[in-house]
Amino acid sequence: MVKYEEIIAKALEKATEIDEKELETYIEFPKDSANGDYALPCFKLAKTMKKAPQMIANEIKEKIEIDESYIEKVEVVGGYINFFVNKENLVKEVLNEISRQDEYGKAKIGEGRNIVIDYSAPNIAKPFHIGHLRSTVIGGALSNIYKYLGYNVTGINHLGDYGTQFGKLIEGYKMWGNEYDIDKDPINELTKIYIRINEECKKDEKVLEACRNNFKKLEDGDPYCVELWKRFKDVSLKEFQRVYDLLGSKFESWNGEAFYSDKMQEVVDILEKKGKLVDSQGAKIVDLSEEGIDTPCIIIKSNGSSTYATRDLAAILYRARIYDYEKALYVTSYEQVLHFKQIFTVAKYLGLDEKYVKGLKHVPFGMVLLPTGKMSTREGTSIKLEDLLNESIERAKEIIEKKNPELEDKDEIAKKVGVGAVIFNDLANNRLKDEVFDWDTILNFQGETGPYIQYTYVRIRSVLNKVEELPKIEDVDFKVLTDSYSQEVLKLIYNFQNILVQVTDKEEPSILSRYLIDLAKAYSSFYNENKIIVDDKKLQSARICLSYATGKVLEKGCNLLGIEMPNKM
Repeated sequence: MVKYEEIIAKALEKATEIDEKELETYIEFPKDSANGDYALPCFKLAKTMKKAPQMIANEIKEKIEIDESYIEKVEVVGGYINFFVNKENLVKEVLNEISRQDEYGKAKIGEGRNIVIDYSAPNIAKPFHIGHLRSTVIGGALSNIYKYLGYNVTGINHLGDYGTQFGKLIEGYKMWGNEYDIDKDPINELTKIYIRINEECKKDEKVLEACRNNFKKLEDGDPYCVELWKRFKDVSLKEFQRVYDLLGSKFESWNGEAFYSDKMQEVVDILEKKGKLVDSQGAKIVDLSEEGIDTPCIIIKSNGSSTYATRDLAAILYRARIYDYEKALYVTSYEQVLHFKQIFTVAKYLGLDEKYVKGLKHVPFGMVLLPTGKMSTREGTSIKLEDLLNESIERAKEIIEKKNPELEDKDEIAKKVGVGAVIFNDLANNRLKDEVFDWDTILNFQGETGPYIQYTYVRIRSVLNKVEELPKIEDVDFKVLTDSYSQEVLKLIYNFQNILVQVTDKEEPSILSRYLIDLAKAYSSFYNENKIIVDDKKLQSARICLSYATGKVLEKGCNLLGIEMPNKM
């Protein structure tokens, strides 16, 4: 498909003698279509050209030569040069491309480039609560989009299956195991033990010390501790899989923290050899004050056990060697910003090629909050994700029963709508914002929600079902889609691949979510202003093709976010 930015940049290069690749980075998309489809702000050229931006804009406009079959008009407004795409050409480019491609917007940008994404990572023996939802769906969306752009992606579920929490559970099980039926209701019973042992730890320092010693025994291979740990892990993974099945989540690797238990000594040895390990109150730390980080990175605790940092550093070594990554993304809460700042700094001392250290990137996100505030497993205020997803499905089913009681496959459609609503709500806003969970917003079919996009898609399917077959592209009159409503939809469809690239540039799935809302709104405006099924067959064919193209992009965009589309609602 023709790249209008490249055409504009080449024409600008001839007029300015500035490299077209540099100029392409300056080109913007005006918010108001009255200001063109593309714009060059000349403020960025004022310093080097030593002239006022408006003067530069006028001079460039006089010199620029551009093919009118692609750009029909060039205007200067203030310090901006505005470019207007040839409307008929845009229709032709978009509809031809849609008709040729099974997967519109797919690319080979990432061919031969490896990406590792560490996401989801629930803690074994704890409920899979809604606090883990964000990591799971943000990481899943990024994984899907990177793959669609041609990257070789390894999604890793770095399970929290090691650490002092298991020392606590083991101690709690020793003390009260006969009071709880682990086999009948494993996660809930283990959670009760975990909450109870945390209360004991607050009251008695000796209990906390016993918990820490249990974890050291686990690391040392104590048979009793290892047997309990395996049992806790097995029952947890069965519970987690039900949630992943609902969300449609898949991973290339399930290597959790425990996987690196025999790989941590290498990290310790390298840091000791390089003189980076310092003794501090019986513990071994890396002093990062010279790197501008006041808090030291603890590598070995005073009782000899490892830390999150030790295991994460071992994972970096392993992933660099096995996956040869260009980027290694860590999708976790912004509460862990300091932790990743520390380990990424310490990673510089491990003797890795610079590209691997440079490729490490934390992708932080805000918390999922209840109206009453933050959740906590140890305080007993978390909500299980499986319960939340099932409630969303039930609420969606109730809405369907009221609005369309005769609908076939209500259960399957309710599942797509309910789960899709939860996923879209999570991905709708900038990931750094905290999210307060509000049912009234999530399942609203009129607002900027997942169900609204699904409803728009179903409306398109209904239109397409009224024609026997799709028109052939060679029979479409492109001129009839040059009105403002059609053009608004076409411009958005044209920009789909660029939106996906923006997502990967910023690791921000909400860019795609907002785009899909804009496309659904633009199509709704087009639909409300134009009859699709009309006597004029040329006009009908063109509008059918535009509807088909919109539905294709809405479906693919939602699928990339992890949302399934119903054909009826």
